[in-house]
Amino acid sequence: MKIICDWENCKELGKYKAPLEKDNSKKYRLLCLEHIRLFNKKWNYFENMSQDEIEYFIKSDITWHKSTKSFSSSDNFFNILWSNALEDKLNIFNSSDFKNFKKSKISQAEKDAFDIMELNYDAKMDEIQKKFKLLVKKYHPDKNNGSKKYEDKLKKITLAYSELRTRIGKR
Repeated sequence: MKIICDWENCKELGKYKAPLEKDNSKKYRLLCLEHIRLFNKKWNYFENMSQDEIEYFIKSDITWHKSTKSFSSSDNFFNILWSNALEDKLNIFNSSDFKNFKKSKISQAEKDAFDIMELNYDAKMDEIQKKFKLLVKKYHPDKNNGSKKYEDKLKKITLAYSELRTRIGKR
């Protein structure tokens, strides 16, 4: 189906869009090449506008006709965002969970050591020592007929214990 030019008494193919209204790009008519050229020669977007309106349009075109505010204005997006970021409406920063979270920053080496010793990450030194003594008794080669498997496990446990003792002992 071919679309015929919307110009009066024209039978050419209408391929080019010509707006029907200034501020509504969705309403248009289709014109042929000859008539779109005529339309464009006669089209004056600023027709019936005062000089002040034309200047305002040109200035606002710089920001795609969206209103802007100075950076220091109180309703500036970044000021609002920053102010809200500093507010602690839910009292998160004063909660005990947050304070414990801040304190519980442990290294990957410590996490690995805790995992090897089958302990929670918040274990205290006396709990670590008790667990170490228990694991030494459990995995000692003398108790396990000199098994190489248990000997390797005991080496890992000893290294994990010394890692935790040096790091947690300093806290």
